[in-house]
Amino acid sequence: MKYGKSLLALISLVAVSVSLHAATPPDKPNIIFILGDDVGIGDMPIYGSDKFKTPNIDKLAHEGTLFTHAYAEPLCGPSRATILTGRYVFRTGATNQDATGLFTPKDETMTPLVLKQRGYVSAMIGKWGQLPLGPTDFGFDDDLHFQGSGIYYNTQAKGKTYEMNGKTVALKDNEYMPEVMHAHLVQFLEKHQKDPFYVYYSMSHIHAEIMPTPDSLPDSKDLYADNIAYMDKLIGKLMSELERLHLRENTLVVYFGDNGTASGFAPHNTIHGRHLLGSKGSVLEGGSRVPFIVNWPGYTPAGKVSDDLIDSSDFFPTFAELTQSPMQEKRIIDGHSFLPQILGQQTHPREYVFVELARKWYAADSHWKLTQSGKLFDLSDAPFAEKPVDATSTDPEAVAARAKLSAVLAKLNPAGGHLDEGDGTGRHANKKPKARNNKALEQAAALDKNPGPTEPANP
Repeated sequence: MKYGKSLLALISLVAVSVSLHAATPPDKPNIIFILGDDVGIGDMPIYGSDKFKTPNIDKLAHEGTLFTHAYAEPLCGPSRATILTGRYVFRTGATNQDATGLFTPKDETMTPLVLKQRGYVSAMIGKWGQLPLGPTDFGFDDDLHFQGSGIYYNTQAKGKTYEMNGKTVALKDNEYMPEVMHAHLVQFLEKHQKDPFYVYYSMSHIHAEIMPTPDSLPDSKDLYADNIAYMDKLIGKLMSELERLHLRENTLVVYFGDNGTASGFAPHNTIHGRHLLGSKGSVLEGGSRVPFIVNWPGYTPAGKVSDDLIDSSDFFPTFAELTQSPMQEKRIIDGHSFLPQILGQQTHPREYVFVELARKWYAADSHWKLTQSGKLFDLSDAPFAEKPVDATSTDPEAVAARAKLSAVLAKLNPAGGHLDEGDGTGRHANKKPKARNNKALEQAAALDKNPGPTEPANP
């Protein structure tokens, strides 16, 4: 991705110079995986966003490593299933939001169960999304989760209660769910500061319904920006707690987006004045290319920008390798460990990413993309444009790319796995499209009378 000289110069100027430890990293470091909900690269100043301010997230990147080519499935259920299992959705069946809830612990193993073999204690805090059963069924020891997405107050239909370690708890009047989650996370850290831990911190922000934050002014004209700012504030508070508990140097912090910005808000966001192509729910770049930062003081290179390819299946094997946890998996694991990139070591990065939603999928490298229909796209101007390449093109680079990515798709054979039987949107398992809630679109329309270019059809 071309972010321009301004971003690279900014990182170079602000990045803290940290000498990496010469010693081998500890074999049981703590892991905090922060998952932003509907946070796309167009929402992040560190990626060149023109609108917002996120000083704490910026600091994570300045003092860690920023990845420019990280990909996720373009909807939250399939994305989260892939993150936690390390397996593509045609293997797990998580091809759409509803189907994601159908697999069981007998079918799939999630990260906390693997780390438990090495003595890790784990917590799932926040949105469980469309995932099946509950977090403890898949190996999490501590659990605070809510139903649905974008829960902030008990005035919301699904915000009346939340689940905490097997008990249903009422969300109190004027109580802010993200702060409840933060308080529970701090309690977990205090209780387990002597234990190796893994935290899956699945934030409410910035999924619609976009509501006032505790910091929003009564006459705020941009609640979306308020929510981004509050998400950033919570991450800053978390970093302060890690410092207070003397956990920071032994804790890998990861920030990742579960999919691109929601379609109602994406047209308002630009990077250096340009609109991204696509948004949440599409298999265009704006739907799948997401923010990704790793930060581990003394181990992760500070101020580095990496163009290495990463996809959402990679976290499972990376965390297993980092903690020296045997995966003992009879199932195919699609992820590639990026531990060398975390440590700033020379490595052979993955050669392609794979993304699937419903019956659309593609394999891509840093320059080319091939879809399930055989269409090849030049990504040299991505994420702002995807240039179609004529099937009869004799350009040597295009011919080589088509051959390479065709071989990838043939080897993966998504059509031979769980083939989606939903309505084609990736949102529903039935074949009758359901009416979508237009509240987010109405909120977005109030932000700007010029919403930007119309999104093209998915390739």
